[in-house]
Amino acid sequence: MNTFQLSCFLAVAEHLNFSRAAEELHVTHPAVSGQIRSLEKELNTTLFIRTTRTVRLTEEGKAFLLDAQQILAVENRAKQRFEQPSPEKIELLTIGCFNYPGLFRLAQPLRRLRQVKPNIHAYLRVIPFQHIYSMLEEGELDAILGFREADTAHKHTVYREIARIPTVCLLPPDHPLAGKAALKMEQIQNEHAVLFPPLPGAHPAVHLQKPLLTGKKPTELFFCESAEAIAVLTAAGCGVSVLPEILVPLSPLLAVVPVEDAPHLSYGVTSRSAENNQTLKTFIRLLKENFST
Repeated sequence: MNTFQLSCFLAVAEHLNFSRAAEELHVTHPAVSGQIRSLEKELNTTLFIRTTRTVRLTEEGKAFLLDAQQILAVENRAKQRFEQPSPEKIELLTIGCFNYPGLFRLAQPLRRLRQVKPNIHAYLRVIPFQHIYSMLEEGELDAILGFREADTAHKHTVYREIARIPTVCLLPPDHPLAGKAALKMEQIQNEHAVLFPPLPGAHPAVHLQKPLLTGKKPTELFFCESAEAIAVLTAAGCGVSVLPEILVPLSPLLAVVPVEDAPHLSYGVTSRSAENNQTLKTFIRLLKENFST
């Protein structure tokens, strides 16, 4: 595997067109096709589904997209470091999250961390739930910010709780229950529901949503792959949903009401158990202080 293969892969993945990818890279169409075939052979998988009219990523291609971006990003950082050498040492802290709303809670702790470690460079990544722990175990991440799983038996990792996150109900602003100070699950069980797919090994928030599945017809359920998509369909009036509060995007199109009888989820940082990273320990302390205020 070489960086030109990865550049070809990323260009085709961006444009979903081999000719446009070739134009961007200033090479021929056959050269790009040959690099993709060589990469697929090396990986022993198919990265793209090609027809006479369309090109699209396979599921394996979508998963490899993250790896290709990471490899080229590391290469570019290495080149830049030696192209413009600095007497000050850069300290990199790589944090993975399951979703974008979780990123916004990092701003204040990172600001405080930079006050004591001005050379810290934070690299923040949003990574699908099914890949993120393997990346931590392989050393591609320093830590993961997210909910504690029911099965915490990840090799060589330790989890540190920083907060207990309450459950809230999402409703359209014109819903009859939108003005309530608090709700119970029984009050929304008969509503159409907007949910994460109830797949094995899915996001821990899926367990919060199980009561809304009971007794529903297929026409009364809307499934989404992200909290942001759940928020959009809820605001559109497709149904109601329940989520941990930290996942809910701020929007005037949503009413957000606490759910009294739903559990709080443990939210924290997972890192390698053998980690001896003082910067990471300081960051976790600052993050916990930020959640407690």
